[in-house]
Amino acid sequence: MPAFSILRRLKSFVFACQGARTLLATQHNTWIHAVATVAVVVSGFAWKVSLLEWALLVFAIGLVWLAEALNTAIEFLADEVSQEKRERIGKAKDLGAFGVLVSAITSAVIGLILFLPHFLSTQ
Repeated sequence: MPAFSILRRLKSFVFACQGARTLLATQHNTWIHAVATVAVVVSGFAWKVSLLEWALLVFAIGLVWLAEALNTAIEFLADEVSQEKRERIGKAKDLGAFGVLVSAITSAVIGLILFLPHFLSTQ
């Protein structure tokens, strides 16, 4: 194992940023996630949510982005293995997509639980 290197650690951030660019450039759903992220952050500031609420919102946002990134990685790897339709590759892609769906629904529920009382109190 090579010795610890600050330069190598910094390069890992560069690779991560390249991954973010790839995600945004190739996956149309990430634009929906980006808009939702901005809307949640703006709403959080507008309704002055508590620190605990911020923690839950950040967790929910991160969960969706993580799921989308992993799903995209699965899709890229699967397409590299085979371009032809293969049942198990299709199932792997379906499972990845389901993970994104579950994370998005979970995050939406968290958002409703946190924002609905703020919204109702302004009525």
